[in-house]
Amino acid sequence: MIRRGLALALAAFGLALSLSAAAGELRALVGGVLLDGSGGPALPDSVILIDGDRIMAVGQIGTLPVPALAEVISTEGMTVLPGLWDLDVHLSRLGHADGARWDESYVPIAERVVMPAAAHQLLLAGVTSARDVASPIEAAISVRERIRTQRIPGPTLYVSGPVLEKDAPPRTHDYRWNINGPVEAKQKVERLVRAGVDFIVVGAANDWTEAEIAALSVTARDAGVPWYADVRHDADIAPALAHGARGLIGLGTDLAPELPEAAAAALRAGAARDLPVAWTTGVSALTNHEWLLRNAEPLDDVRWREGLPAIIADDVRGSLRNLSTLNLYETPALRRAVLGQRLRSARAAGTRLLVGSDAGLPAHVHSRATWQEVEALVLEAGLTPPEAIRAATLDAALAMGEEHENGSVSPGKYADIIAVRGDALRHIERLADVEIVIRHGSRYR
Repeated sequence: MIRRGLALALAAFGLALSLSAAAGELRALVGGVLLDGSGGPALPDSVILIDGDRIMAVGQIGTLPVPALAEVISTEGMTVLPGLWDLDVHLSRLGHADGARWDESYVPIAERVVMPAAAHQLLLAGVTSARDVASPIEAAISVRERIRTQRIPGPTLYVSGPVLEKDAPPRTHDYRWNINGPVEAKQKVERLVRAGVDFIVVGAANDWTEAEIAALSVTARDAGVPWYADVRHDADIAPALAHGARGLIGLGTDLAPELPEAAAAALRAGAARDLPVAWTTGVSALTNHEWLLRNAEPLDDVRWREGLPAIIADDVRGSLRNLSTLNLYETPALRRAVLGQRLRSARAAGTRLLVGSDAGLPAHVHSRATWQEVEALVLEAGLTPPEAIRAATLDAALAMGEEHENGSVSPGKYADIIAVRGDALRHIERLADVEIVIRHGSRYR
């Protein structure tokens, strides 16, 4: 029934996402308080000049003149900052509670409908760069290229394709690939590289044999493609870092308030070499779940429906009725109780916490997830608002090797800029109220 109704809806729907005017116009953002992403002091009465897709100059009212031909965009009453980065999103998932039904009904239309809608929602939420994890390979590459060529709107994408792991459930093989032996590890890395992925993700590294993870690591290194460890348990951390993982994704499901010594030592070793391990923990999925149990009204916000046929949006919303009766996360209350301690333990070991929200997990929708992750770094991990904003901007760009082109509001860099209502330095949750979104010089909100 769902499939028949879905086919009819898609035929009538004809997904059309409007792009703004092409870059190449001279624009001036005038009046707001600028947080340039570096963590330095705020700049009041800011003026940002944009020429085409690049930032031309940054200054203040009275000292930086606005060219007569420039389109003036007022940012009065707003906080202006670099476009956000989210280094762990799942574009092929939209927060549905029933994974098996989602895989059967919607993964087949990920490329045409689901992923473009999720990408658009992220962009409208102020995310101008994102790292997509665990999507079907052809769909991920296609959506990335369509965004790059401005055929659909979305953040600049970096894609992994399927996660490589041991014993993935059969129904998930579109986006989770099994590894059985070092030969298969090498072959599947080569397959991902040929497809054109930007990075590789390894699930549960401690489950791999020494020969398997060594084969993966050498093959990825020789191809010049970094790999990251999806942490399921604390025991995954040390072997992943020992074999060259570029960083960590996810905090795992363990309940110890402190990281075990082997994991902490591996993190300290990176910090001692002035190469702190980049870690996107995705803790906002848990904190969001906790808040929705008290108040599920945010799930009725229309923003997460943007770009979706009504039949899909209604199915997602229907799957999330009666949240208190759904088993969406493993031991959520116990994990939530130690969340802050575990994050502080990771920080004490010298890791660099970055923003990776796990958007797309059950009830964790793309229009809300990124700002919730930034907020969680403040409330749970103890970052200051400037530190958390930097974790979502310049530090993320540094981790991806894009700091010369992105991550801060600086002359010569891409014009990836957002503005939010109110004072985001005092109230970090103001990141939810995005008023202006500019990516590569084109305005989308």
